[in-house]
This record gives sequence, C-alpha cells and structure tokens, in this order.
Amino acid sequence: MLRLRNEFSFLILALAYLGAATVLQGQTNNEAPDFKEVYDLIASHLSGVSPSELNRAAVDGLVKELSPRVSLVTNGGLPRTGASLVSQTNLFEGQIAYLRIGRVDEGLAPALREACQSLGPADKLKGAVLDLRFTDGQDYAAAADTADLFVKKEQPLLNWGKGVVQSKEKNAALASPIAVLVNRQTSEAAEALAAVLRETGVGLLLGSTTAGQALVGQEFPLSSGARLRIATDPVQLGDGTALPGTGLKPDIAVEVSARDEQAYYGNAFRQLTNSQAAGYAALTPTNRGAATNRPTRRTVFNEAELVRERRESLSPFETAVPEKREAEPEKPMIHDPAVARALDLLKGLAIVHQSHS
Repeated sequence: MLRLRNEFSFLILALAYLGAATVLQGQTNNEAPDFKEVYDLIASHLSGVSPSELNRAAVDGLVKELSPRVSLVTNGGLPRTGASLVSQTNLFEGQIAYLRIGRVDEGLAPALREACQSLGPADKLKGAVLDLRFTDGQDYAAAADTADLFVKKEQPLLNWGKGVVQSKEKNAALASPIAVLVNRQTSEAAEALAAVLRETGVGLLLGSTTAGQALVGQEFPLSSGARLRIATDPVQLGDGTALPGTGLKPDIAVEVSARDEQAYYGNAFRQLTNSQAAGYAALTPTNRGAATNRPTRRTVFNEAELVRERRESLSPFETAVPEKREAEPEKPMIHDPAVARALDLLKGLAIVHQSHS
C-alpha cells in the first residue's frame, strides 16, 4: 500500500511537471516531452492505478499548473466562498466606516449602500475602509456597479469583454475618501473593484500585492457535466489599461505574515504575543511608475506631511498647552496593521481637509 501511494504521488508530480513544462515551452531552450507519450508509458507500466485515477491526476495536474488561466467549473451554482456580500460593518472613531466585502457578486452594490447608510448619513462620514482581503468573485458587472456608488461624475470604469461600462453622474456618492485593503487572496472581480476605485481617484490601496486573476474567460461544456473555463483576455480599466497578471501593487504596502494577517482578519483587536506585526506597519509608497499604479488624482499625504499641515493650520491659541480633562475610559486598540494604518490615513486626510476648508 505504501509503495502504491508513493507511485501515485510520483505520478501526480510528474503530470504537474508536464503542465509547467508546457507553459514554459517556447520561453526556454528545454523542449517539453510529449504528453501523450509520457501518459501512455505511465498507464502501461505503473501498477495499481485505474484509468479513472490516471485521468483525474492528469486533469488535476494540468488545471493546477495553468491556474488561474484554466479552471474547472462544477455544477451546483454556489459561489466559491460562503461569505455574505457584506460580511462585517463598523463605525470607528472619527466617523469612519468599516465595510468588509465577503464576495463580489450580484446584489453587492445595493447591499453595500444599505450597510453604509446604516452607519450614518454619508455627509457625516469622514471616509471609509473597504476591506477586500480574502475576497473573490467573478461578477465584473457587480464590481462596476459597486465602484459606481463612490464616483460622482460620469466616467469610464471597467471593460470585461462586454464594452466599457461608465459611472452615472450623481449629486452625492458614498463616503469618500476610501482606503481599500487588499492582499494576496484578493482575486478576480475583487481586484477589478480595487483597481477601479484607485483609477477613479476615490481610493488608495493598502496591503500587499493581489492575486493577479482578473481575467475574462470563456466556458466550454465537458462530457462529465462540468465546464472548463479558459481565460481569453485580461480585464481592462476604463482607459483600456489591462489589469496585470502579476497582481495590483498597493499604494501603501503593509507587511504582515499570512498567518498573522489571517488572525487579525478574524479579530482586528486581537494582540498577537508572538508577532512583531502587533504594532503599526510602516508606510511604504510603492510602484509609482507602473502603468496600473499611476498616481491617483487625489493629493496623497504621508504622515510627516499630515503632521506639518496640521501644525501650520493651528492658531497660537490652539498650540497652547491644553487644559486638563477628565480621564476618558480607555478604548480598545486596533492591532490589525492594515486597518490601523487605513484609519490613521483617513483621519489625517480629514484633518487636512478641515484645515483647508
């Protein structure tokens, strides 16, 4: 039994290698072996493996190595994640809304509008944190509709092979500015939503590089009842810029390990005793010259500039030593580095906006 298990594991690795070699063919001088030749040899000489097991290993290996450009879509009609459209909301100090998106799917735009309105009037909010970490979805129409909530003017938003979709001009949009949280598990339509919010100038991206899976795909029916989804083109922003296969780089990088990030995502107030990430992560502007990471139309301030702007706007009376106040009850501290950094940024921008108004 152990020998059979080892042989079967070797088979899977061998077929996975063939898939990788196929991807690399034409890019290197190493020509990949013929797949059918290797498949027939394994089928003829590897003992203890049924034709169905061999077929499954071959399919799994190919799909895995060519993912995300190739994927199997099984029947059932359920989204990949069981999360709600808007899975969590909160109102943080300074009238800043926190909105966590579970998945980008049909109905997200009205659900997000309702969630935001439940936190207070839009004109009273000083900004919003839109959390797209660990978020996926293949409904690009929902991504465009959701982005439209935050854009006042009519302008091109997104093109996923059905023509460019534009925002609608409106008197009032949802809370602005926006800090959009992304990570390595932000994929597909969630990536497109993040990219549009940055491109339209209403939001900045904080976190880590996204998955790079915003792709237009075509589905082909299989005899098994499943469907094979093959990517044909990348999704494009309104100006025709393709979303990169390497993922979106954040405007502000927040470095935290995958394990710690998962823990913080479960509870932003949790303090990890074995992690240096318990404190705030450093602000790191990144990739300002890349095609899909162009400077947004909104003026961006770093922490030093925010402090300087605040000091210069104070009157002599405001710089005086403040009067003693009664001690206020200590509020719980947010230890999630991404959320904490986003709140600091939005509160700083609110101070600058107030000082200039």
